[in-house]
Amino acid sequence: MSPADLFAARREEALRSRAPLAARLRPRSLDEVVGQRHLVGTDGPLRALAQADRLGSAIFWGPPGSGKTTLARVLAETSAKAFVPLSATASGVKEVRAALEDAERRLGEQGQGTLLFIDEVHRFNKAQQDVLLPAVEDGLVVLIGATTENPFFEVNAPLMSRSTLWRLEPLADADLAVVVARALEAEGASAEEEALELLVASAAGDARSALNTLEVALALAPAAVPPTSGPVVTRDLVVAARDRRVFHQGVSEHYDQISALIKSVRGSDPDAGLYWLARMLEAGEDPRFLARRLVVLASEDVGLADPMALVVADAASRAVEVVGLPEAALNLAECVVYLASAPKSNRVTVALARALDDVRSGPRGEVPNHLRDPRSPNAAARLGEPTYRYPHDEAAGHLDQQYRPAEVEGHVYYEPSEHGAEAELADRRWRGPGAAPPRR
Repeated sequence: MSPADLFAARREEALRSRAPLAARLRPRSLDEVVGQRHLVGTDGPLRALAQADRLGSAIFWGPPGSGKTTLARVLAETSAKAFVPLSATASGVKEVRAALEDAERRLGEQGQGTLLFIDEVHRFNKAQQDVLLPAVEDGLVVLIGATTENPFFEVNAPLMSRSTLWRLEPLADADLAVVVARALEAEGASAEEEALELLVASAAGDARSALNTLEVALALAPAAVPPTSGPVVTRDLVVAARDRRVFHQGVSEHYDQISALIKSVRGSDPDAGLYWLARMLEAGEDPRFLARRLVVLASEDVGLADPMALVVADAASRAVEVVGLPEAALNLAECVVYLASAPKSNRVTVALARALDDVRSGPRGEVPNHLRDPRSPNAAARLGEPTYRYPHDEAAGHLDQQYRPAEVEGHVYYEPSEHGAEAELADRRWRGPGAAPPRR
């Protein structure tokens, strides 16, 4: 081993001993990865691609702590590629060029490919992409980009077109429990059952958050008696490690309180909605979780009775990301008041359920010939069949013709309510001489 390699090995060893618990427990094989079974389980596509050394460039989209960086490292090792990490927030064109030159040298001298991992890839600018894209196209590097943002909005089209999108899910409570158990074993520690439940519930699917909380709790734990028994993590230590931001958490409180918030807003009580919002925020609830639930509620319970509800909820969700707490509490509060005060309708929710029921239980008829893409081989003209009529050619701007397979023609899914803007929508949809909304 050369002096340079020896120095590098010692440096890596020193860093591992000083690294945070989450880094020290990072899986080193696919079998050690917790969660994401749909991707790396026994029959997972990423496992198969890595083991066959046919891994292609990809975008990993998932929430914080879902294992994006860890998975990229393990895939590189499984496929025998060199793992080269870059951060889109800290790397410029110079760093990208250097990484590509190293990859070319590595391939020529050692015959080893390179997995180039770029964290926060949605922040990659055009100049960086212009340097990187030819190397991705030629196969010089396999690019893995990680992002917490919706890549369809935040990642540039050229990069998306050269990559496969894989979505990572938040870790389930059972998966987080496995992660925490491994950490306790590695640290020679134990935890009370209530403390374990609190750790898992407060992490909200984020493995890194759970391990960081555990690490602080272990640092706060008094010396074990006898010393050989190891520290014991208690509920109070978990609360202290999170700066007391877990009062609402526990086996059922988290779900009970978000249920109370949703039902208060659905019941058009803005004051009750504000109370539960304030209580959850004060206790340390993740504002992104609250924002996501309000976005869902805007369509599920307000719907088209007030189409602006979804716009307001989406704006509040984006404000949470841009502004952050404590100021983002104002954005969430405005959203709660607006949604609670809005007219309510669940008719879109009901309509979707009816349509899904037809799709899942009934025969799946063919697309009517006149609706098919004219370039499709299936769209060849058939004598005696109707042709497509262009609605804009009609004075009214709309016309009746068959738009569904015959098997479900006439089934009514969406029936507007008489609340708010939905009443006007009903008038627009069924206007005409003697026309009346059909009833299911």
